[in-house]
Order: sequence, then C-alpha cells, then structure tokens
Amino acid sequence: MESSVKTDGKGRKTVLNVCTEPCAIEKGMRLIGGKWTGSIIYHLKDSPVRFNDLARMLGGASKKMIDQRLKELEARGMVERKVINDRPVAVTYELTEFGCSALEILENLRVWSEANGIE
Repeated sequence: MESSVKTDGKGRKTVLNVCTEPCAIEKGMRLIGGKWTGSIIYHLKDSPVRFNDLARMLGGASKKMIDQRLKELEARGMVERKVINDRPVAVTYELTEFGCSALEILENLRVWSEANGIE
C-alpha cells in the first residue's frame, strides 16, 4: 500500500496510508546497510575467507568492527563461521544462501555508486 498526500479545498494536507512501521527498503537497509556490512558480504562472495585475510581486504576497518559485523551477520543467518583448526584456532567465514541473495543488490549499488561518483 503506497502513501499519498491529499490536499483539501482549504489547502490542508493529509497523508493517506501512513507508514506506521519501517518499510521493506528500510528493513533491508538495516540488515545490509551497517558500516562495513555490505563490504564484508561482498568480499565473501567467491569463497570462504579467513578472518585475517578479510581484515586485510578491509584495510580501513578495525578488527573489532569486523568481528562485530561478522557476529551480527552470523546471528542473522547471512554468514556461516567454520572452525578449520583447533590449535591454533583458525576459522573461515562464508556466505549462506541467504547471504548470497544480497550480492546482486550490492553489485547494483557498487555500479550505481561508481557511475555517479559517490564519495
């Protein structure tokens, strides 16, 4: 249901079908729009990646930030954490099917951002 604005005969405006909760776009942005979240998903697109390799790929993000975002993505079912070695502890992160479903959106956003010189 789309919102619309109606103007009465006296120029007063009323919004019809007011959005009382976040719309689907806002909900999606909350999921993949956090700082570094989209970049993390994008860097996991080809294969599982170890934490330190991911940190190198995201040179501007702190390890604490990356760890926090990975935990959020794992809790949301977008990323899977796999322990590959116990001593020393080594883990990889990879996208789930749900996580992969965001890749087309992120690729379109990347293309749009580059085409428009978004800084």
